[in-house]
Amino acid sequence: MADFKYFGTDGIRGRVGTPPMMADFMLSLGWAAGSVLVEEFGEDAAVVIGKDTRISGYLFESALEAGFSAAGVDILLLGPMPTPAIAHLTRSMHAAAGIVISASHNPFEDNGIKFFDRDGQKLGDRLQAAIEARLEAPLIQAAPERLGKARRIDDAVGRYVEYCKGTVTWGTRLEGLKIVVDCANGATYRIAPEVFRELGAEVISIFDRPDGLNINRECGSTHPENLARMVTAERADLGVAFDGDGDRVVMVDHRGEMVDGDQILYVLAQARHADGVLKGGIVGTVMSNFGLEQALAERGIEFVRSAVGDRNVHEALVERGWALGGESSGHILCLDRATTGCGIVSALQVLEVVARSGRKLADLTGGMTKCPQVMINVPSGGNGRAVLDGNEDIDSAVRRVEEVLDGRGRVILRPSGTEPVVRVTVEGFDSNQVQQLAEELAGSVEQALTS
Repeated sequence: MADFKYFGTDGIRGRVGTPPMMADFMLSLGWAAGSVLVEEFGEDAAVVIGKDTRISGYLFESALEAGFSAAGVDILLLGPMPTPAIAHLTRSMHAAAGIVISASHNPFEDNGIKFFDRDGQKLGDRLQAAIEARLEAPLIQAAPERLGKARRIDDAVGRYVEYCKGTVTWGTRLEGLKIVVDCANGATYRIAPEVFRELGAEVISIFDRPDGLNINRECGSTHPENLARMVTAERADLGVAFDGDGDRVVMVDHRGEMVDGDQILYVLAQARHADGVLKGGIVGTVMSNFGLEQALAERGIEFVRSAVGDRNVHEALVERGWALGGESSGHILCLDRATTGCGIVSALQVLEVVARSGRKLADLTGGMTKCPQVMINVPSGGNGRAVLDGNEDIDSAVRRVEEVLDGRGRVILRPSGTEPVVRVTVEGFDSNQVQQLAEELAGSVEQALTS
């Protein structure tokens, strides 16, 4: 990936009220992106803008709208919608680009901007570089007769509900399944329960009352504890939890046990392999649990690892012509169903396997044994990569841990692409040993970062 001033691994992101997450920057960003799109696609270029449920979404939506209008670009406003819905609608409505106002699983104080190209894919480096360069130019407003117009797409929710239902095999019904759905007080709060209900499931919807401040707060895919309690209390068949913008999903089986992205990949890979429809192999990341790799190997399914990030998983899938991949966090890519990761679509693929097989989710995940894995986030002040590169003290600490593991585990150190932390991960077969080694290594990293 190219070196950008504003664009990171997942768009532009930061704390609201601090640069660049300010209204004046969003105005400039809308104009810069709009003027680049006019040059690329002509004066009829239009963009779609959607957002999650953060209170700051109102501010940034209005500022971006003004910027695009100033550039002579029409704006189609979707309102609160999952990130993958915006990718889909960008493509289906023949827009030049899609813009998502969201900070995904982060708290409401953060926000971010993601761009999709006209095919519903993440915007390429060339156009990102062009937008950044244009941000340095003075804002030149289009002539009065060329200013962009804005309109709201009132049926956006219904369009995406129908699309999601169309990603399961024709005739699939979820009757007899009792599902608890945790919407994270985020962008899926209207769509996800409706999709599952229309397919016949009995749905109990929780954390579906966003107020602008409660997105991801002790709920959703990063906090599935309340979902687990609700599943067991209601004697439901399973639970589904999304993150704030709906591109991640984790699940809970009838026992209240969490089913993460690795286990979801295993269930889908096994089912597709058994049906003879698995296209190639599976792409995980360097953070994927070794138990997934081992379980797939036992079934003759090829598995490769990419760098962390759904963008990297996507590139690895496209390069190989494969369809299925994802991350432990719940970013699942089913490229034969959607152009980008969609929590609702991914959950539907698992629910179809459950419905067709008549088996419980706990049984479907039973063939994969997860290795104990401990990840500790060490605050870095955004300086993690510089400290990690070539630091002999950290390299020595890693070697000591690897010697103790003796080939029966892994060590991963990486700066987060979305938060100012270094993620210290140790994986092995002895949970007590893994915890101790992770704490020791995290201490060494913290000391190096503060010295």
